[in-house]
Amino acid sequence: MKNTIGIIIFLFFALFVYTKLAGPIPFYINSVTTNQTNLFSADGEGKATAVPDQATVDAGVTQQGTTVADTQNKVNTQTQKIITEIKKLGISDQDIKTTNYSLNPNYGQNGGIQPMIYPPINNGGNQTIIGYSVTQNLEINVKDLTKVNKVIDTATANGANLVGGANFNFSDQLQKKLENQARVQAVNNAKQKAESLASAAGVHLGRVINVVEGQSGFPQPLAMKSAAAGTVDQSIPTNVTPGENSVTIDVTIYYETY
Repeated sequence: MKNTIGIIIFLFFALFVYTKLAGPIPFYINSVTTNQTNLFSADGEGKATAVPDQATVDAGVTQQGTTVADTQNKVNTQTQKIITEIKKLGISDQDIKTTNYSLNPNYGQNGGIQPMIYPPINNGGNQTIIGYSVTQNLEINVKDLTKVNKVIDTATANGANLVGGANFNFSDQLQKKLENQARVQAVNNAKQKAESLASAAGVHLGRVINVVEGQSGFPQPLAMKSAAAGTVDQSIPTNVTPGENSVTIDVTIYYETY
């Protein structure tokens, strides 16, 4: 034990003497420096166009009455009639839904009427509830485009006095098909552009390291006018047409360069 302690003391003493005579002992750390990868990017766009294969029709009923029950009965009766007749066209219950049901008091003020205002505006006159307004809106999903015009005419012929619009759109299956077509076109377009730009700039492209995708160009709704009850001329059928719409895909491809 004494020999071991003596050896340790001797080693520390020898190290102390060496550092005094030769200076500090050098300490090395090996490090590896990596070069930052140079990136090159190019944008591409792809577009696929088709006729929409389904549509959504917004139709509704609004009525006024002296009591809540009376006004609700009017709207409920007309709405049920619309639904019954539309279902005869082959539209299922799952494709007809209520998107709005509202009830508002109508106020008379100084001999005048202020419909559907709540709370009433107080400008110093006497305000009395003289009746009520009830509105119910339906959203009808039409999966057969040949029935769109018939759905609109059937709704208005059976009491619908609000027609908000027809929105032509793609089914999920068609949407995915068009997206895939546009995606392939966008990637090819971006690659061609990258090769052309790189050649002009004297840059050598390496492997693709990233692809970023964006999307736009969804079907837009077709605005329609509201119709007053009893004023629709059913002798002239509605002629709403879907036209064509596009799905657009934008991509950015990033390359390594060397």
